[in-house]
Amino acid sequence: MPGMAGRIDLTNQFLIAMPGMGDDTFARSVVYLCEHNERGALGLVINKPIDIKLKNLFEKVELALDREELAEQPVFFGGPVQTERGFVLHEKQATDGAAAYSSTMSVPGGLDMTTSRDVLEALASGAGPKKVLVTLGYSGWQAGQLEDEIGRNGWLTVDADPAVIFDTPIEKRYQRALSLLGI
Repeated sequence: MPGMAGRIDLTNQFLIAMPGMGDDTFARSVVYLCEHNERGALGLVINKPIDIKLKNLFEKVELALDREELAEQPVFFGGPVQTERGFVLHEKQATDGAAAYSSTMSVPGGLDMTTSRDVLEALASGAGPKKVLVTLGYSGWQAGQLEDEIGRNGWLTVDADPAVIFDTPIEKRYQRALSLLGI
């Protein structure tokens, strides 16, 4: 395909905002890229909690969250697009090859991102993925927009490490992601 030879695929990578990023929305952000192709990119900010706990979010959608280890977890600002919509980033579910949930994007070599209510129902019942990060909204870029921002030194990129998302304290995620680059 013409023009595709030099295309980069940043799926399953972290975008790390450069320290001088002028856009307050993304200053000191770490974004997990769920998809990056010729049409654009979609990711979730993993280090910007908002003032809502998972138990409160579940109450709003009329579900009881009976998993104590999740109840006090914060909900995150996933990005400025569709901030009224929930996105659940989670470890892959062991299945017989069928999709575990009705609306899941499986990130090649990475995690799963689900937008359907059934993942919340599974979590509420005590089932579902053990490690989750829930966001409201997502970060999106049109075709060529992210590449342009990277070219203007807006972002650093590095292979994603699920431990940064699920096992690193929120306030240390930016520094931990940078350390993956050897910085």
